[in-house]
Amino acid sequence: MWQRNQTFLADFILEGLFDDSLIHLFLFSLTILVFLIAVSGNTLTILLICADAQLHTPMYFLLSQLSLMDLMHVSTTIPKMATNYLSGKKTISFVGCATQHFLYLSLGGGECLLLVLMSYDRYVAICHPLRYTILMNRKVGLMMAIMSWLGASINSLIHTVILMHFPFCGSRKIHHFYCEFPAVVKLVCGDITVYETIVYISSVILLLFPIFLVSTSYAFILHSVIQMHSAGSKRNAFATCSSHLIVVSFWFGACIFSYMRPRSQRTPLQDKVGSVFYSIITPTLNPLIYTLRNKDIAKAMRRVLGRDILTQRQQLPLP
Repeated sequence: MWQRNQTFLADFILEGLFDDSLIHLFLFSLTILVFLIAVSGNTLTILLICADAQLHTPMYFLLSQLSLMDLMHVSTTIPKMATNYLSGKKTISFVGCATQHFLYLSLGGGECLLLVLMSYDRYVAICHPLRYTILMNRKVGLMMAIMSWLGASINSLIHTVILMHFPFCGSRKIHHFYCEFPAVVKLVCGDITVYETIVYISSVILLLFPIFLVSTSYAFILHSVIQMHSAGSKRNAFATCSSHLIVVSFWFGACIFSYMRPRSQRTPLQDKVGSVFYSIITPTLNPLIYTLRNKDIAKAMRRVLGRDILTQRQQLPLP
Protein backbone atom coordinates (compact mmCIF):
# COMPACT_ATOMS: atom_id res chain seq x y z
CA MET A 1 0.00 0.00 0.00
CA TRP A 2 2.76 2.45 0.96
CA GLN A 3 4.72 1.59 -2.19
CA ARG A 4 1.64 2.13 -4.36
CA ASN A 5 1.10 5.58 -2.79
CA GLN A 6 4.75 6.43 -3.41
CA THR A 7 4.37 5.46 -7.08
CA PHE A 8 1.14 7.47 -7.36
CA LEU A 9 2.82 10.58 -5.91
CA ALA A 10 6.07 10.20 -7.89
CA ASP A 11 7.58 13.21 -9.63
CA PHE A 12 6.83 14.06 -13.25
CA ILE A 13 9.50 14.94 -15.81
CA LEU A 14 9.00 18.10 -17.88
CA GLU A 15 10.59 17.89 -21.31
CA GLY A 16 10.92 21.68 -21.47
CA LEU A 17 11.23 24.01 -24.43
CA PHE A 18 14.98 24.20 -24.99
CA ASP A 19 18.10 22.06 -25.15
CA ASP A 20 21.77 23.06 -24.66
CA SER A 21 22.43 24.34 -28.21
CA LEU A 22 23.42 27.96 -28.83
CA ILE A 23 20.25 28.73 -30.77
CA HIS A 24 18.13 27.41 -27.92
CA LEU A 25 20.17 29.44 -25.43
CA PHE A 26 19.33 32.52 -27.50
CA LEU A 27 15.64 31.54 -27.59
CA PHE A 28 15.69 30.97 -23.83
CA SER A 29 17.17 34.46 -23.29
CA LEU A 30 14.51 35.91 -25.60
CA THR A 31 11.77 34.12 -23.65
CA ILE A 32 13.07 35.55 -20.36
CA LEU A 33 13.12 39.03 -21.92
CA VAL A 34 9.51 38.62 -23.07
CA PHE A 35 8.59 37.35 -19.60
CA LEU A 36 10.12 40.45 -17.97
CA ILE A 37 8.24 42.70 -20.40
CA ALA A 38 5.00 40.89 -19.57
CA VAL A 39 5.59 41.22 -15.81
CA SER A 40 6.56 44.89 -16.11
CA GLY A 41 3.72 45.84 -18.45
CA ASN A 42 0.97 44.15 -16.46
CA THR A 43 2.32 45.33 -13.10
CA LEU A 44 2.53 48.90 -14.39
CA THR A 45 -1.04 48.72 -15.70
CA ILE A 46 -2.36 47.49 -12.34
CA LEU A 47 -0.44 50.11 -10.33
CA LEU A 48 -1.49 52.90 -12.69
CA ILE A 49 -5.18 52.01 -12.46
CA CYS A 50 -4.91 51.82 -8.66
CA ALA A 51 -2.98 55.09 -8.35
CA ASP A 52 -5.06 57.33 -10.63
CA ALA A 53 -8.54 58.21 -9.34
CA GLN A 54 -9.86 58.99 -12.82
CA LEU A 55 -9.29 55.36 -13.83
CA HIS A 56 -11.47 54.06 -10.99
CA THR A 57 -14.25 53.03 -13.38
CA PRO A 58 -15.73 49.58 -14.13
CA MET A 59 -13.95 49.45 -17.50
CA TYR A 60 -10.49 49.99 -16.02
CA PHE A 61 -11.24 47.87 -12.97
CA LEU A 62 -11.94 44.93 -15.30
CA LEU A 63 -8.78 45.78 -17.23
CA SER A 64 -6.78 45.64 -14.00
CA GLN A 65 -8.22 42.16 -13.35
CA LEU A 66 -7.18 41.07 -16.83
CA SER A 67 -3.66 42.34 -16.19
CA LEU A 68 -3.58 40.52 -12.84
CA MET A 69 -4.61 37.27 -14.55
CA ASP A 70 -1.94 37.74 -17.22
CA LEU A 71 0.68 38.50 -14.59
CA MET A 72 -0.18 35.37 -12.62
CA HIS A 73 -0.40 33.29 -15.82
CA VAL A 74 3.18 33.97 -16.93
CA SER A 75 4.40 33.61 -13.34
CA THR A 76 2.80 30.16 -13.10
CA THR A 77 4.73 28.65 -16.01
CA ILE A 78 7.89 30.55 -16.97
CA PRO A 79 9.81 30.62 -13.63
CA LYS A 80 9.58 26.82 -13.29
CA MET A 81 10.65 26.34 -16.90
CA ALA A 82 13.60 28.71 -16.41
CA THR A 83 14.62 27.05 -13.13
CA ASN A 84 14.64 23.61 -14.72
CA TYR A 85 16.63 24.82 -17.73
CA LEU A 86 19.29 26.61 -15.68
CA SER A 87 19.64 23.85 -13.08
CA GLY A 88 19.60 20.99 -15.57
CA LYS A 89 16.81 19.29 -13.65
CA LYS A 90 13.55 18.49 -15.38
CA THR A 91 11.42 17.19 -12.53
CA ILE A 92 8.29 18.63 -11.01
CA SER A 93 6.61 17.11 -7.96
CA PHE A 94 3.14 15.59 -8.11
CA VAL A 95 1.78 18.39 -5.90
CA GLY A 96 3.67 21.00 -7.93
CA CYS A 97 2.21 19.66 -11.15
CA ALA A 98 -1.31 19.61 -9.72
CA THR A 99 -0.89 23.17 -8.41
CA GLN A 100 0.44 24.40 -11.73
CA HIS A 101 -2.43 22.71 -13.60
CA PHE A 102 -5.01 24.25 -11.26
CA LEU A 103 -3.53 27.75 -11.52
CA TYR A 104 -3.08 27.91 -15.27
CA LEU A 105 -6.55 26.44 -15.90
CA SER A 106 -8.16 28.84 -13.39
CA LEU A 107 -6.45 31.85 -14.91
CA GLY A 108 -7.20 30.77 -18.47
CA GLY A 109 -10.87 30.12 -17.73
CA GLY A 110 -11.11 33.35 -15.77
CA GLU A 111 -9.72 35.30 -18.70
CA CYS A 112 -12.30 33.73 -21.05
CA LEU A 113 -15.12 34.84 -18.75
CA LEU A 114 -13.60 38.26 -18.11
CA LEU A 115 -13.21 39.04 -21.82
CA VAL A 116 -16.93 38.35 -22.28
CA LEU A 117 -17.83 40.67 -19.42
CA MET A 118 -15.53 43.37 -20.80
CA SER A 119 -17.34 43.16 -24.14
CA TYR A 120 -20.64 43.65 -22.27
CA ASP A 121 -19.13 46.73 -20.61
CA ARG A 122 -18.31 48.15 -24.06
CA TYR A 123 -21.81 47.26 -25.30
CA VAL A 124 -23.45 49.21 -22.48
CA ALA A 125 -21.06 52.17 -22.88
CA ILE A 126 -21.74 52.56 -26.62
CA CYS A 127 -25.31 51.30 -27.03
CA HIS A 128 -26.74 52.65 -23.74
CA PRO A 129 -24.44 55.51 -22.68
CA LEU A 130 -27.12 57.31 -20.61
CA ARG A 131 -27.73 54.19 -18.53
CA TYR A 132 -24.06 53.23 -18.18
CA THR A 133 -23.66 54.44 -14.59
CA ILE A 134 -26.73 52.40 -13.60
CA LEU A 135 -25.98 49.19 -15.51
CA MET A 136 -22.20 49.27 -14.93
CA ASN A 137 -21.48 50.71 -11.50
CA ARG A 138 -18.66 49.68 -9.17
CA LYS A 139 -20.75 47.00 -7.48
CA VAL A 140 -21.57 45.38 -10.83
CA GLY A 141 -17.90 45.52 -11.86
CA LEU A 142 -16.86 43.87 -8.60
CA MET A 143 -19.47 41.13 -9.02
CA MET A 144 -18.23 40.50 -12.57
CA ALA A 145 -14.67 40.07 -11.35
CA ILE A 146 -15.75 37.72 -8.55
CA MET A 147 -17.80 35.64 -11.01
CA SER A 148 -14.80 35.32 -13.33
CA TRP A 149 -12.36 34.27 -10.60
CA LEU A 150 -14.75 32.00 -8.70
CA GLY A 151 -16.37 30.30 -11.69
CA ALA A 152 -13.04 29.52 -13.34
CA SER A 153 -11.48 28.33 -10.07
CA ILE A 154 -14.32 25.88 -9.37
CA ASN A 155 -14.11 24.50 -12.92
CA SER A 156 -10.33 24.16 -12.65
CA LEU A 157 -10.49 22.49 -9.24
CA ILE A 158 -12.92 19.85 -10.51
CA HIS A 159 -10.78 19.02 -13.56
CA THR A 160 -7.53 19.02 -11.58
CA VAL A 161 -8.87 16.66 -8.89
CA ILE A 162 -10.29 14.26 -11.49
CA LEU A 163 -7.14 14.29 -13.66
CA MET A 164 -4.73 13.79 -10.79
CA HIS A 165 -6.71 10.82 -9.46
CA PHE A 166 -6.14 8.81 -12.62
CA PRO A 167 -3.23 6.32 -12.62
CA PHE A 168 -0.25 7.39 -14.74
CA CYS A 169 1.81 4.97 -16.83
CA GLY A 170 5.35 4.76 -18.14
CA SER A 171 8.13 7.20 -17.38
CA ARG A 172 5.74 10.03 -16.37
CA LYS A 173 7.51 12.26 -18.88
CA ILE A 174 5.40 15.26 -19.92
CA HIS A 175 6.25 16.41 -23.44
CA HIS A 176 5.73 20.03 -22.53
CA PHE A 177 7.30 22.82 -20.49
CA TYR A 178 4.53 22.86 -17.87
CA CYS A 179 1.66 20.67 -16.69
CA GLU A 180 -0.89 21.55 -19.32
CA PHE A 181 -3.96 19.32 -19.58
CA PRO A 182 -3.43 17.90 -23.12
CA ALA A 183 0.15 16.87 -22.27
CA VAL A 184 -0.65 15.38 -18.84
CA VAL A 185 -3.72 13.43 -19.97
CA LYS A 186 -1.59 11.50 -22.47
CA LEU A 187 0.13 9.78 -19.53
CA VAL A 188 -3.11 8.41 -18.08
CA CYS A 189 -3.56 4.63 -18.14
CA GLY A 190 -6.79 3.02 -19.28
CA ASP A 191 -9.81 4.24 -21.20
CA ILE A 192 -10.76 7.84 -20.41
CA THR A 193 -13.02 8.47 -23.41
CA VAL A 194 -15.93 9.57 -21.23
CA TYR A 195 -13.80 12.05 -19.32
CA GLU A 196 -12.29 13.44 -22.54
CA THR A 197 -15.82 13.97 -23.85
CA ILE A 198 -16.69 15.90 -20.69
CA VAL A 199 -13.56 18.01 -21.08
CA TYR A 200 -14.44 18.72 -24.71
CA ILE A 201 -17.93 19.88 -23.71
CA SER A 202 -16.39 22.05 -20.99
CA SER A 203 -14.03 23.55 -23.59
CA VAL A 204 -16.99 24.36 -25.84
CA ILE A 205 -18.75 26.11 -22.96
CA LEU A 206 -15.66 28.10 -21.94
CA LEU A 207 -14.52 28.93 -25.49
CA LEU A 208 -17.27 28.83 -28.13
CA PHE A 209 -20.08 30.16 -25.94
CA PRO A 210 -18.01 33.21 -24.84
CA ILE A 211 -17.05 33.82 -28.49
CA PHE A 212 -20.76 33.79 -29.37
CA LEU A 213 -21.52 36.30 -26.59
CA VAL A 214 -18.64 38.56 -27.61
CA SER A 215 -19.76 38.42 -31.28
CA THR A 216 -23.32 39.27 -30.27
CA SER A 217 -22.17 42.25 -28.20
CA TYR A 218 -20.08 43.61 -31.04
CA ALA A 219 -22.87 43.08 -33.57
CA PHE A 220 -25.02 45.45 -31.49
CA ILE A 221 -22.06 47.81 -31.07
CA LEU A 222 -21.42 47.89 -34.82
CA HIS A 223 -25.10 48.62 -35.47
CA SER A 224 -25.00 51.53 -33.01
CA VAL A 225 -21.74 52.91 -34.42
CA ILE A 226 -23.11 52.88 -37.98
CA GLN A 227 -26.07 54.97 -36.81
CA MET A 228 -23.81 57.61 -35.22
CA HIS A 229 -23.77 60.92 -37.10
CA SER A 230 -20.52 62.29 -35.65
CA ALA A 231 -17.30 61.07 -37.30
CA GLY A 232 -15.43 61.76 -34.04
CA SER A 233 -17.81 59.55 -32.07
CA LYS A 234 -17.35 56.75 -34.58
CA ARG A 235 -13.57 57.00 -34.32
CA ASN A 236 -13.68 56.97 -30.51
CA ALA A 237 -15.99 53.95 -30.50
CA PHE A 238 -13.80 52.01 -32.93
CA ALA A 239 -10.64 52.95 -31.02
CA THR A 240 -12.17 51.78 -27.75
CA CYS A 241 -13.41 48.46 -29.15
CA SER A 242 -10.57 47.57 -31.52
CA SER A 243 -8.10 46.93 -28.67
CA HIS A 244 -10.52 44.54 -27.00
CA LEU A 245 -11.26 42.73 -30.27
CA ILE A 246 -7.54 42.21 -30.96
CA VAL A 247 -7.02 40.72 -27.49
CA VAL A 248 -10.11 38.50 -27.86
CA SER A 249 -8.94 37.24 -31.27
CA PHE A 250 -5.44 36.39 -30.02
CA TRP A 251 -6.63 34.69 -26.84
CA PHE A 252 -9.52 32.62 -28.14
CA GLY A 253 -7.70 31.72 -31.36
CA ALA A 254 -4.78 30.23 -29.43
CA CYS A 255 -7.05 28.47 -26.94
CA ILE A 256 -9.16 26.87 -29.68
CA PHE A 257 -5.98 25.67 -31.39
CA SER A 258 -4.76 24.12 -28.13
CA TYR A 259 -7.95 22.59 -26.75
CA MET A 260 -10.44 21.88 -29.51
CA ARG A 261 -8.36 19.74 -31.85
CA PRO A 262 -8.96 15.97 -31.74
CA ARG A 263 -6.43 14.05 -29.64
CA SER A 264 -5.32 12.04 -32.71
CA GLN A 265 -4.22 15.25 -34.47
CA ARG A 266 -2.12 16.61 -31.63
CA THR A 267 1.67 16.63 -31.63
CA PRO A 268 3.92 17.78 -28.76
CA LEU A 269 5.38 20.54 -30.95
CA GLN A 270 1.95 21.92 -31.86
CA ASP A 271 0.91 21.85 -28.21
CA LYS A 272 4.04 23.77 -27.21
CA VAL A 273 3.58 26.40 -29.95
CA GLY A 274 -0.04 27.01 -28.99
CA SER A 275 0.84 27.20 -25.29
CA VAL A 276 3.73 29.62 -25.89
CA PHE A 277 1.36 31.91 -27.76
CA TYR A 278 -1.40 32.13 -25.17
CA SER A 279 0.71 31.70 -22.02
CA ILE A 280 3.63 34.00 -22.94
CA ILE A 281 2.96 36.10 -26.05
CA THR A 282 -0.64 37.12 -25.32
CA PRO A 283 0.03 38.27 -21.70
CA THR A 284 2.90 40.35 -23.08
CA LEU A 285 0.85 41.94 -25.85
CA ASN A 286 -2.29 42.67 -23.80
CA PRO A 287 -0.93 45.62 -21.77
CA LEU A 288 0.77 47.02 -24.89
CA ILE A 289 -2.42 46.77 -26.95
CA TYR A 290 -4.57 48.37 -24.26
CA THR A 291 -2.17 51.11 -23.16
CA LEU A 292 -0.44 52.29 -26.33
CA ARG A 293 -3.74 53.19 -28.00
CA ASN A 294 -5.49 54.47 -24.88
CA LYS A 295 -5.46 58.21 -24.24
CA ASP A 296 -6.82 57.83 -20.69
CA ILE A 297 -3.91 55.56 -19.74
CA ALA A 298 -1.40 57.98 -21.30
CA LYS A 299 -2.92 60.94 -19.41
CA ALA A 300 -2.94 58.95 -16.18
CA MET A 301 0.73 58.11 -16.67
CA ARG A 302 1.59 61.79 -17.07
CA ARG A 303 -0.48 62.72 -14.01
CA VAL A 304 1.11 60.06 -11.80
CA LEU A 305 4.64 60.83 -13.00
CA GLY A 306 4.04 64.57 -12.66
CA ARG A 307 2.73 64.10 -9.13
CA ASP A 308 5.78 62.01 -8.16
CA ILE A 309 8.21 64.54 -9.62
CA LEU A 310 6.46 67.39 -7.79
CA THR A 311 6.59 65.42 -4.52
CA GLN A 312 10.30 64.77 -4.95
CA ARG A 313 10.99 68.44 -5.61
CA GLN A 314 9.08 69.45 -2.49
CA GLN A 315 11.15 67.03 -0.43
CA LEU A 316 14.49 68.45 -1.64
CA PRO A 317 16.25 70.49 1.05
CA LEU A 318 16.51 74.21 0.39
CA PRO A 319 20.07 75.57 -0.21
